[in-house]
Amino acid sequence: MEIEIVNDVLEYNKEHAQVNRQLFKDNNILVINILSSPGAGKTSLITQSIQNLPDFRIGVIEGDVSSTYDAEKIKKYTDDVVQINTGGTCHLNASMIEKALKKINVKNLNIIFIENVGNLICPVGFDLGEDYKVLLSSVSEGDDKPVKYPKGFIKSSAIVLNKIDLLQNSDFNYDFFEKKVREINTESPIIKLSCKTGEGISSWIKWITSKKENKKNN
Repeated sequence: MEIEIVNDVLEYNKEHAQVNRQLFKDNNILVINILSSPGAGKTSLITQSIQNLPDFRIGVIEGDVSSTYDAEKIKKYTDDVVQINTGGTCHLNASMIEKALKKINVKNLNIIFIENVGNLICPVGFDLGEDYKVLLSSVSEGDDKPVKYPKGFIKSSAIVLNKIDLLQNSDFNYDFFEKKVREINTESPIIKLSCKTGEGISSWIKWITSKKENKKNN
């Protein structure tokens, strides 16, 4: 019975994800679903992205358990922000995204960032209709995240390592981190950056623009 219930939930989510995906395709919108642990810097990465992509109209769907704090920060950079408070649920699902999309002018957007709930377990299994999952890790969290939470690293099209300005003052072993990522994901790029200093942001922006160009051509 439990397996049937889980299958029903995933099938229901899949149906709504397909609705979202078709909407994004019809409007030529690149959609990036950002996964991370709490405090890795998802909001900072999004605000940096908006500032460094001035030629694109960008919307943000902000997921959190109860707070609106991050959405208020993002509002300084774009008016197209929708807050989803899950009320305790540890991830966003496709039906939540479908409802959120009705609150922004989708036809006016080029890119949508989805900031998922801070969690490297639950959000991984839920397709939201996005083009790409991106896993954001950070130096301050330690170098063992690929070992502890492999599924997120496996399913992500890019791995971003934030807070590299802290490398010299921490025991984070980048070689170990990279080795463990490559043991489970040999394809996705590892993009090192610091949202605080701006170092490496250009590589992240280049990745986004290349994916946007690919979507336009397909």
